[in-house]
Amino acid sequence: MTPVQSLFNNIWQNYLEVTPSAEKVHQLLSTGDDLINDHVAYRTFNISKVNIEKISSHLIKLGYKEGGEYHFEAKKLYAKHFEHSDTNLPKVFISELLVEEFSPRVQTIIKNMVDSIDDSAIDAESFLYSGTHWQVSHQEYLDLLNESEYAAWVSAWGYRANHFTVSINHLANYDSIEAVNEAVKAGGFTLNTTGGEIKGDESVKLEQSSTMADHVLVEFSDKTVAVPSCFYEFAKRYPMENGELYSGFVAASADKIFESTNAAA
Repeated sequence: MTPVQSLFNNIWQNYLEVTPSAEKVHQLLSTGDDLINDHVAYRTFNISKVNIEKISSHLIKLGYKEGGEYHFEAKKLYAKHFEHSDTNLPKVFISELLVEEFSPRVQTIIKNMVDSIDDSAIDAESFLYSGTHWQVSHQEYLDLLNESEYAAWVSAWGYRANHFTVSINHLANYDSIEAVNEAVKAGGFTLNTTGGEIKGDESVKLEQSSTMADHVLVEFSDKTVAVPSCFYEFAKRYPMENGELYSGFVAASADKIFESTNAAA
């Protein structure tokens, strides 16, 4: 196993620990061969210690290169994606919260979280599947949730894959996102319906859908509470004029995918 394959194997195992539905969806869609993951997503903050540049350095070392950049004004996020020359390796979508655009209370909670991370942990190969490096109270989680579901999610789960994404283009038994969605729903899973079950279409070269996140117990500093963890996404890409599959992302669609971890859902 190559270093990059080993990294994603560890990220996947770490993701399964808090996403019990993922293994079931995986079995539902797989024919016995490993599914090809279209992309993996991460959430972080625009603080230099843990920003996109810092997180992506782990990938750059393994041959990844920067792709597109994306802005989410309503959610106060900025993002970039990274891709590898081996197209069977997942793209990685990393977003960061624009911390300075939030209340002093939220900024303080986030600053304290980031200050708790040891620099050596950030540089370690395991950082992308290391989880949380801090303790927040349930009230702090709720304070973050009041202004940013995204920030609350990071406070609970830290540095792990927010979601994996099945590449529909590589599935043996399904050739449309509609067929995948029906199979997933028939398997008893709930889809994210914000903006419709299917986000995007052939005109933007990318169709996406996703499950709603599992709810898993988190040990906050003062109590243990079940909160949304991670989810599974499905993506179908369409060819561009040069015949190659579109490899970027569509901000309007991604904006709705973020809501797969909404605590209110």
